[in-house]
Amino acid sequence: MRQYFVYILTNLTRSTLYIGVTNDLMIRMEEHRSGKIEGFTKRYNVKYLVYFEEGDDIREAIYREKKLKKWNRAWKERLINEMNPEWKDLSREWLNGGNDQPIQRFPPARE
Repeated sequence: MRQYFVYILTNLTRSTLYIGVTNDLMIRMEEHRSGKIEGFTKRYNVKYLVYFEEGDDIREAIYREKKLKKWNRAWKERLINEMNPEWKDLSREWLNGGNDQPIQRFPPARE
């Protein structure tokens, strides 16, 4: 079964947040880090993974992504702080031998 991820990135100063969706989070993070993806993340140097959720339905992932994009900044920060209170770059931990963070499942699209 295919897995999908909704994720939140930030820049070094944490002043900008970006929310995206993908079916391969490790490859997508390599793309963001290397600057291969033109646009918002490259322009604002947004390449630090601070939050992600996993699920197996692309429709639910897209729904969740759109829902999170509508949230205000304080709600997004609270969500990040619940999983990653130090705002560590979670992708760096993967590349350096594993991630011990719990994986969040995104809630069903029909709440």
